[in-house]
Amino acid sequence: MHPSGKFVGYSAGSTPGTSVNPFARELALEIGYDQSKLRSKSWDEYGLPDAPKMDIIITVCDNAAGEVCPYWPGKPATAHWGFPDPSQVQGSDEEKRKAFREVMMNLKKRIDQLAEIPLDNFDPITLKAMLVKI
Repeated sequence: MHPSGKFVGYSAGSTPGTSVNPFARELALEIGYDQSKLRSKSWDEYGLPDAPKMDIIITVCDNAAGEVCPYWPGKPATAHWGFPDPSQVQGSDEEKRKAFREVMMNLKKRIDQLAEIPLDNFDPITLKAMLVKI
């Protein structure tokens, strides 16, 4: 949950692995994420009838920008915030940790900007345009 209380975030991928990347796990635990909730999952889970309702869908991996996203119930606003995939970084463990941390910090900046927007005042098309600007 974002400190503003406005958002609950979910994470998934188009082609999830069999386990959570160890550097992503390390960082998630460092920032206080509940370890019992850490698992690799497909974004298809969020299109199922019992899935949480999504108001906003943001793809973040540069590789995801060209992929066809699944159907999202409720037609949420969508946008792409491109970041290099930190799991593809080659080098030392410290370089890999740095890549994950950089993506996390950049996502945090954008999410904090999003939290400042009075979202109830916008229709999905206007909201999408605002998401793209962030």
